[in-house]
Amino acid sequence: MTLRRLALFALVSCSTFGFARAADWARLRGPNGTGVVSEATPVKFTAKDQLWKTPIAGTGHGSPIIVGDRVFLQASSNDDSKRSLICLSAMTGKIEWTKEIGGQKAQIHKKNTMASSTPASDGERVFATVWDGAALSLYAYDLAGKELWNASLGSYAAQHGAAHSPMVFGGLVYMNVDSDSSAKLVAYDAVKGTETWKVDRVKERASYTTPMVLEEKDKPAQLILGTTTTVDSYDPKTGKSNWSYAIVWPAGKKLRAVGQPILAAGNIVTYMGEGGSGRYMVAVKTDGTGTLGAKGKAWDSNEKERTPYVPSVLTHGDHLYWINDTGFAACADAKTGKIIWYARAFPKGVSSSPILVNGTILAFDEAGKAVAFQASPKEFESVAESSLGEAVFSSPAAAGGRLFVRGTQNLYCFGPKGS
Repeated sequence: MTLRRLALFALVSCSTFGFARAADWARLRGPNGTGVVSEATPVKFTAKDQLWKTPIAGTGHGSPIIVGDRVFLQASSNDDSKRSLICLSAMTGKIEWTKEIGGQKAQIHKKNTMASSTPASDGERVFATVWDGAALSLYAYDLAGKELWNASLGSYAAQHGAAHSPMVFGGLVYMNVDSDSSAKLVAYDAVKGTETWKVDRVKERASYTTPMVLEEKDKPAQLILGTTTTVDSYDPKTGKSNWSYAIVWPAGKKLRAVGQPILAAGNIVTYMGEGGSGRYMVAVKTDGTGTLGAKGKAWDSNEKERTPYVPSVLTHGDHLYWINDTGFAACADAKTGKIIWYARAFPKGVSSSPILVNGTILAFDEAGKAVAFQASPKEFESVAESSLGEAVFSSPAAAGGRLFVRGTQNLYCFGPKGS
């Protein structure tokens, strides 16, 4: 076995289990929504690597988050009459508490559920977006399960249902509330639950992206959001617009954004799609002094088959990597958008987003097959394959050297024995 393959099994070991705050995976796609894991974590696993498996009642395609020694995720009852936020021990997988909220059935996409949101945390509180089938609400709990506050986000209806996830920065909780009939970005005080600011946005089609934060040396932080209509930068404290890039669509229908925007090679990359009929990716240049100013489009790509729609994109060095919805892996130049290689990775479709662990990308298809491959512009090279044994629609999470994967029936934890 080569040294590189041995490195796939490098794990973080500790005498007693516990997660440092720096290791928290506290929002959708982890730190700032990048999908990048900061610690050595298994990218190949078997039953021997399984630390625990916990059945999760009902349905839900939201991802787990890890905060300290707790795991949080959301679910809907099998009859869709209840929504729940579930807290588990990250050490044992034991369910510590469950909070339930009433709900009802509503129209959704066949691959969606009534609980496809991922919670977020600031390390002291956990925030969950709940769609009861008619309206969206944001709930805040302490880590012991005490409800602290809730706020109505208004009525919600969309062709594919809801799947919106919050994020936290600077003491505020941010929610992109984008439906087929309205669109807004809202910020709430994380402690008090009061609305700090709200920005009405141009509505076009429901998009499900969560904002990211852009922080650069000697420049104020920016809140970045990309949807069907625009890529925008806001002052995270006030909601004041820094700049806005209006997306100029190629011929055809305007598409919806699902995957998370990322910063790659100095460009903000946003991507959209619709079923099997269209794909679009655009990179917006940012530069300037004091605050950044949009300088227009760096590049765009109208690769109808090869660009991802639901799965999110990763960046490593000056390259972009992704798994698209039909199971193909790709590498592109982040400065130009040019695809360098494109190869079949899975025989089945993909809804889950990949993660990046020390230069290795780990991805799952809808059948539960896992493939690890090198983040290298040279070629696609699969270096490990595993199988969860059940379907996967949620993106994996990682913290403390452990890998957490939500299947359609169970939540799994893999890592070093005795940790």
